[in-house]
Amino acid sequence: MKSLSDLQIGESLDPITLQPVSRLDLIQYAGASGDFNPIHTIDAAAEKAGLPGIIAHGMWTMGNLSKLFTPYYEEGFIQDYQIRFSGMVFLDDVITLEADLRKKDANHRLFNVRAVNQDAEKVIKGKVNVKLF
Repeated sequence: MKSLSDLQIGESLDPITLQPVSRLDLIQYAGASGDFNPIHTIDAAAEKAGLPGIIAHGMWTMGNLSKLFTPYYEEGFIQDYQIRFSGMVFLDDVITLEADLRKKDANHRLFNVRAVNQDAEKVIKGKVNVKLF
């Protein structure tokens, strides 16, 4: 694993593939976040809303993206995070988190980030700015 300082523009961080999304993941996230919208935990509510089944909280997926930067906590911190939700995450989806270095200067690293499902569909895309210590 290269350090953030040694990473060159265009290079990627090691991708992370999450375990399949479970109902328990979403129930736990609902409790932690206070987002109890039933489309995230109750099948009948999701179907009533026109969805094929419950969907993960967008912020659950977004929060998982930060795991890409956990190995680098001694080098810096996430200073800014810009995300665009581009798809839904359903139960049993397998999400892969990815980041590649877009820009760098003496104190910052700007990454393009994305989360893709098992069908290679982007469900989130955005930018993360890491400030180095």
